[in-house]
Amino acid sequence: MATLAPIADQPAPIDPGTRIGHVHLKVADLDRALGFYCGVLGFTLIQRYGAQAAFVSAGGYHHHLGLNTWDSLGGAPPPPGTTGLFHTAILYPTRAALGNALRRVASAGIALDGASDHGVSEALYLRDPDQNGVELYWDRPREAWPLNPDGTLAMYTRRLDLDALLREAA
Repeated sequence: MATLAPIADQPAPIDPGTRIGHVHLKVADLDRALGFYCGVLGFTLIQRYGAQAAFVSAGGYHHHLGLNTWDSLGGAPPPPGTTGLFHTAILYPTRAALGNALRRVASAGIALDGASDHGVSEALYLRDPDQNGVELYWDRPREAWPLNPDGTLAMYTRRLDLDALLREAA
C-alpha cells in the first residue's frame, strides 16, 4: 500500500465547486427502504431495476440515493465496532424544510438518535430501516456562522429545540 505524503506536502486543494452527488446504500429489503426514503422522507422514485435496485431524488435530479440489494438481500446491519458509513447527510434548503422533515419523521413514529445545533447548521439524527445513520440538516447562512476571534470556525454541539423547529415548519 502506498504511503501518503504529509498534509503540508499535498497538492492544491480540491476545486471549491466540487460536491458529493449521491450515495448508494446496500439495503436488506428494497421495498422497505423505499417506504422510508420515499414514503417518510418524501424522495421521488426516479427509476427501479426490478426487485434489486432503485434510484430516488429530490427535485428531479437523476438520483441522490441509490438503494440496492445486490450484496445485501436479507442481510443484517454491520455490527458495532466495524468500519463503514457513519451516516448519510441530507441537506435541506431552509429551516422550515427541516421542520417539515421532522414532522414527517415524527408522524411515522421514527425515533431520533439525536438533534443538535452546531452553530453552522441544525441537524436531526436517525436510522433508516437497515440501521444506516441518516442526518437531516440545514445550513445557516455563512455570514451567521460562529467564528473565533482569529476568524476560524467555532462550531459547537448544543441541544436543538425541536418544538421551535416544528413551529418553523410550513
